[in-house]
Amino acid sequence: MRKDSMDVNALLDNIYDELHGMAELQLHGERSGHTLNPTALAHEAWLRLAASERITIKDRNHFMALAATTMRRILIDYARNRRSQKRGGEAVMITLTEENISREIPGDTLLALDESLKKLARRHLRQARIIELWFFAGMKHREIAELLNISEPTIRRDWRLARAWLSRELSETPPPPGEGVGHE
Repeated sequence: MRKDSMDVNALLDNIYDELHGMAELQLHGERSGHTLNPTALAHEAWLRLAASERITIKDRNHFMALAATTMRRILIDYARNRRSQKRGGEAVMITLTEENISREIPGDTLLALDESLKKLARRHLRQARIIELWFFAGMKHREIAELLNISEPTIRRDWRLARAWLSRELSETPPPPGEGVGHE
């Protein structure tokens, strides 16, 4: 992390509670007995960000978005490691809705969501980023619009398209021919 962009220690002092809250949110749905706790997840994310020489932090919102992505990667790494130690396991369907934010996601499903988000990012990076910021960082549409410097209606439209695409991608039923993300 480039030290000249912001005083990173002052930043941590100012946003630690929010960073810890984000970690709690991400761990809320993890299986009981998870070896990571919110404090450990927040600290690991902070350490990874602080160790990176290639990151320049623009502002507080940018840092929180980076932290959310880093926490997601930590949880994905953890799930992959756990999966490699264990055989079998069936994927569980996940439903992304604004009204019911169910973050109770088993490791295999988290891996499926991560793979689907990567696939979506190759097709429509902004839509994948919106889902990531909403789901993993707990950001509201207004906050995402501010961070990405685009209108809130655009965020809502992209959110609906991405959510529909992910629902099809994560379901067992293939989408009808000709349907895809981004048909506007």
